[in-house]
Amino acid sequence: MASAAEQLAANLNFSAFGKAEDLKKRIWFTLAALLVYRLGTFIPIPGINAGALADAFQGQQSGLLGMLDVFTGGAVGRMAIFALNVIPYITASIIIQLMTSMVPALAALKKEGASGQQKITQYTRYGAVLLSSIQGYTLAVSLEASPGLVVNPGFMFQFSTVLTIVGGVLFLMWLGEQITARGIGNGISLIIFAGIVANIPLAFVQMLQLGQQGTISTFLILAIMVLSVVVIAFIVFVERAQRKLLVQYPKRQMNNQMYGGESSHLPLKLNTAGVIPPIFATALLMIPVTISNFAGTSDNEIIATISALLGRGQPLYLLTFVVLIVFFAFFQTSVAMDPTDTADNLKKQGGFIPGIRPGARTAEYIDFVLTRITVLGSVYLVLVCILPEVLQSQFALPFYFGGTSLLIVVSVTMDTVQQIQSRLLAHQYEGLIKKSKLRGRRKK
Repeated sequence: MASAAEQLAANLNFSAFGKAEDLKKRIWFTLAALLVYRLGTFIPIPGINAGALADAFQGQQSGLLGMLDVFTGGAVGRMAIFALNVIPYITASIIIQLMTSMVPALAALKKEGASGQQKITQYTRYGAVLLSSIQGYTLAVSLEASPGLVVNPGFMFQFSTVLTIVGGVLFLMWLGEQITARGIGNGISLIIFAGIVANIPLAFVQMLQLGQQGTISTFLILAIMVLSVVVIAFIVFVERAQRKLLVQYPKRQMNNQMYGGESSHLPLKLNTAGVIPPIFATALLMIPVTISNFAGTSDNEIIATISALLGRGQPLYLLTFVVLIVFFAFFQTSVAMDPTDTADNLKKQGGFIPGIRPGARTAEYIDFVLTRITVLGSVYLVLVCILPEVLQSQFALPFYFGGTSLLIVVSVTMDTVQQIQSRLLAHQYEGLIKKSKLRGRRKK
């Protein structure tokens, strides 16, 4: 017989959604916030020659700038106020997380709970402001170095560009936090998600036009579609995969009655790190190449060498991407789940894994299992993110088809839908509680 929770979950439909007023408000707020973000991607930085910028960017679409343009929803190609998107904030998060594992003061802050996490978040914001200021100034100087891109180069253009870029990053940080608090889903992830999804229809139309012109074959178009479906199905399958550890709770006698003795499971996701490793890896790869592409490669041999070696599809680029993904997969897993803390919590609750002694031995066993599934999870991330890159470099696909993009879109969609279902389920529970209270009053 199905449990009460399973019966409620089976009754989730559009009728239940229509009665959840709070959920509808949250969804409308999220859509409105993402609309504001999309409008901002069409507002250009003051002093930019739009025609010259379009010509200069045309030759960079196949490189990492094209990838950055995908993540920003076309804001880079238009050099909009949101050209950097939330990349500086993500980079600052990487730095702060790495420092948390190395600096004792930050590690102590992390253990303080909510108050310590607020301070770490504040440090991340300061780091984002610093990085966006540096990147904004570098961007302004790089734009001035390219002839015809800037109408009136000079100090005022540099100052206004830095101010605009920093303001855009800060606004997106605030908007992401508002979506998380007052909307549905993770705000920062949804902003990146919106940028990627916004480019999909245009890319699809461009691919069909190239097929009509005979630039690419019909077979290649069908192969791209089939590969996309296969990759999406593979991502959904792995993201839902779990390794469940059996946890047993001992029986206790109270007032001549036996309590406890039940068993449960400790779920360990195959991909505990989520989409963080490819996002972090992409953010780090974009920093030097973005600067080199805008600064130009003709006059500087070092910049030219870096651009050539870190070009998309090049061996060094692929190797660096793989190493960064694997590193951040293990690092983020260790941040998301500490085996020692998990073992201590089980011991405090009286739970134990059958055949494993509580305490240090349990922590070692959880760490052993977590390490093995993280190896599989990192291999999965590498396959999803690297194989499309190899295929694109070999077949010269006309638009950015990347596993990182698909991984972000599918994972964020699954997470958002899961949150919607959770809120619908909570709404139904609230309705049952209200009905039970009314029935109780009637009986009295």
